[in-house]
Amino acid sequence: MTSDMKLGLTVGYSGATPEDHAEIALEAERLGYDSIWTAEAYGSDVFVPLSFIGARTSKIKLGTGIAQISARTPAALAMTAATLDHLSGGRVILGLGVSGPQVVEGWYGVPFAKPLARTREYVEIVNKIMRREGPVTNDGEHYPLPFPGGTGLGKPLKLTVHPLRSHIPIILAAEGPKNVALATEIADGWMPIFYSPYRGPQAFSDALAGAPPGFDIPCVVTVSINDSVDDALMMVKFFLAFYIGGMGAPSQNFHLNVIARMGFEEETAIVQKHFLAGDREAAVKAVPDALADEISLCGPPGRIKERLDAWVKSPVTQIIVGSRDPNALKLMADLLT
Repeated sequence: MTSDMKLGLTVGYSGATPEDHAEIALEAERLGYDSIWTAEAYGSDVFVPLSFIGARTSKIKLGTGIAQISARTPAALAMTAATLDHLSGGRVILGLGVSGPQVVEGWYGVPFAKPLARTREYVEIVNKIMRREGPVTNDGEHYPLPFPGGTGLGKPLKLTVHPLRSHIPIILAAEGPKNVALATEIADGWMPIFYSPYRGPQAFSDALAGAPPGFDIPCVVTVSINDSVDDALMMVKFFLAFYIGGMGAPSQNFHLNVIARMGFEEETAIVQKHFLAGDREAAVKAVPDALADEISLCGPPGRIKERLDAWVKSPVTQIIVGSRDPNALKLMADLLT
């Protein structure tokens, strides 16, 4: 299969064995993968493992998937990105996202209000800092620079480091239509979650209408090689049950909402009900097979090859393989590179 589809790899959250990340990153680089991505929630951060991987590799791009904007001020993120971009020879991709109110207010202790406005302001400041055209000021509501209170001694400053690149690509993680539309306006790409190549093109067509040429859409896709499709899907269903039931408040769960918009509203309500009641086994069983199958590539290699065609024809520009199985990495490279 020949295609312009790029390949990436996500190693997810960092564990106690960073050498595992380095080894799989080196294998992905050898196979011609375009990028590798790390994750953060309220445990390991995105940048330290990415730095470790960057020190062991030489070509593969280094993506934050996803850096939570409430975890760092725009200036702190820009400093880290500029530093890592220098050290890696210009390989950084900044995946950014707002997370959700449970983490933002419960973990970082800052308000979650107005996520779109905060994101717009945040990205604007990061870009200003990287361009290094002069001392940075911002009159916005969320990140005013200099700070209008305190000692009154704050002054506009300019990044002392000369960035290797005056612009580091920014990919926004977004789930709601307004957030996706914002990505097409202020970012270089959009990273969806739980995307279906069978339903996504229609579900997000309006939100993506303003996407400029070259707009990147990297998407994490679980790849599981298994003679039993049912067994392969079980891992995907477990993951979905956790996000539908546990990664968000009962009254406001962005992950549940995006799946409901894909046509699984009744089913997600049942999954959430079981999960919140403490019956995780029932929650996993309640996840529709069709949903798990559409957002992943599961089964024997021949079936994966057949179902890959829908992804190639979709708006997605890069499949970020969700697997640490060397056989899965090689299969995807054989099919797409």
